[in-house]
Amino acid sequence: MSNAPSSTSPRRTALDALHRSLGATMTDFAGWDMPLRYGSERDEHNAVRTKAGLFDLSHMGEITVTGPQAAALLDYALVGNIGGVGVGRARYTMICQEDGGILDDLIVYRLADAASPEYLVVANAGNAQIVLDALTERAAGFDARVRDDRDAYALIAVQGPESPGILKSLTDADLDGLKYYAGLPGTVAGVPALIARTGYTGEDGFELFTQPQHAEKLWQAITEAGAPAGLTPCGLSCRDTLRLEAGMPLYGHELTTSLTPFDAGLGRVVKFEKDGDFVGRAALAAAKERAESRPPRKLVGLIAEGRRVPRAGMSVVADGRVIGEVTSGAPSPTLGKPIAMAYVDAAHAAPGTAGVGVDIRGAHEPYEVVALPFYKRQK
Repeated sequence: MSNAPSSTSPRRTALDALHRSLGATMTDFAGWDMPLRYGSERDEHNAVRTKAGLFDLSHMGEITVTGPQAAALLDYALVGNIGGVGVGRARYTMICQEDGGILDDLIVYRLADAASPEYLVVANAGNAQIVLDALTERAAGFDARVRDDRDAYALIAVQGPESPGILKSLTDADLDGLKYYAGLPGTVAGVPALIARTGYTGEDGFELFTQPQHAEKLWQAITEAGAPAGLTPCGLSCRDTLRLEAGMPLYGHELTTSLTPFDAGLGRVVKFEKDGDFVGRAALAAAKERAESRPPRKLVGLIAEGRRVPRAGMSVVADGRVIGEVTSGAPSPTLGKPIAMAYVDAAHAAPGTAGVGVDIRGAHEPYEVVALPFYKRQK
């Protein structure tokens, strides 16, 4: 996700005044003014790993697709089998160009049944307009409607091992019965919301879609209910280190229009077995064959042997030559060492490969190649 250039001032979420009252450090992210951190990034990160964290994600782009052929449109427009998603379930998927390049990675929620189909497509903030435009264009010829609902939702996430207990005190919804990648309508602290068991941290947690006018009430209620459990407000900075440890890709870093899902090691999201054509099918079939027979580069994890932190764009080196590029890097609070994700030549991609380094300002710092993710929670 890159910061979109804009001549206008950044957009503000419904929780903007609240973030400022909490002393948040704000930053322009994809055209939105968002909290980067409230205090210590490390403390916020560790709170999510051990207790719970509260995030404002209202910058994400919500697009509603309705109509008799809503599923058929999404099956054509996206690489996943959306028609096979049951009511109340969600699917991680991607929207690709005709050449197979990734326009964005998405979560699609099926909200209503076959009698009146309704799907909620959630795009990354920096790509929301691109995804909206692509879906609108691809809807030609389908009896389906694509609606920009970015202003209709605020999105609040509660992530971490204490999150189920905190939310249970505020809702009658059956959270125990709510599976990972499922969502159900309910009320939280008296506020109507879509309660989804999804997240971007590697922990158990929930994302709550509600109307912007209810956002502050919901945030305050969760803050009060979570205080005894050690709930902490969290900014985008720790969200990035959490997703990096969990090996989750970030658009603009691990995912770009110059890469297909197969290049990114996420070919599983492409469903060739679904009925009918879909945008990018031929190019993706070729990409699958290429990835299986002669993969150009593979996405791997790197753990530093020293203390210097790798950053996106730095070269990965071995035997005196460049063998790849870092896509994301940061100090890992959980591992206590710098870590990175990088695309490297297949010959150097096996976990434990020796002699791999990162060129940090001319010095080749040694790194260990590991399988992703770096961190997996104990179920």
